[in-house]
Amino acid sequence: MRFWIPCYLIFSLAGLVSVAPADEKQQPAEKNQKAQALQQTLQKQVDELSAQIKQSPQQTSLYSRRGDAYFFLGQFKQAVADYDKMVELDPAIKTSHWRRGIACYYAKQYADAARQFEIYHSFDNVDRENGIWRFFSQYQAKGAEAARKGLLKYEKDDREPFPDLYRLFEGKTTPEAILKNIRSAEISDQEREKRLFYANLYIGLNASLHGQTEAARTYLKQAVANQWGPRAGFGPNYMWHTGRLELQLLSKPAK
Repeated sequence: MRFWIPCYLIFSLAGLVSVAPADEKQQPAEKNQKAQALQQTLQKQVDELSAQIKQSPQQTSLYSRRGDAYFFLGQFKQAVADYDKMVELDPAIKTSHWRRGIACYYAKQYADAARQFEIYHSFDNVDRENGIWRFFSQYQAKGAEAARKGLLKYEKDDREPFPDLYRLFEGKTTPEAILKNIRSAEISDQEREKRLFYANLYIGLNASLHGQTEAARTYLKQAVANQWGPRAGFGPNYMWHTGRLELQLLSKPAK
């Protein structure tokens, strides 16, 4: 998403430790220790924010921060509840509240998620990242054909690599072509890293949506291993966690 955020939505994540992506060479015990440390940090933040909310129950920034912590913990319904509370306290927030849409998606409230991304389009009609999430939500709610027919229309260019990614969802390009374009582009190393982060994330999420579990894991591992997302701050960090959570869900043993 583009991160044009009203001042009442800006908050500090200074108390939230974003664990560096796990190296593939790390031992399972080391990976587990890092995962446990992240869980403990997030749970501590939830507990601290819950205490603050008791003292200041009308402060939207507290629900915003706790909603994020709940989401990063994989407690999606609790995240939705906090984001909904923000909207209850300040209805003007709803139009631009893309985090609520993603939380609704992972809480399996697909129709509500699709609606959130649809109204966000009235806030920013250039951002194809929003259109991708609406596609995901429509796919889950109504099926592949309805999702493709319902793809939001864009007339202006968006930041790279989203025009190419949107063409992927329209069925007009391939993951290989997208990644080849990024690797061959005459851009800085930092810009390439950023584009590769988003490309691997959304190609992986799309593969997961279509039940291509192994392919999804391959791309999502690349996204989670990418250092740009956690470094870049608020929005990209949120999307890095989204990739981490999707990979975590795909790695759970089948029941």
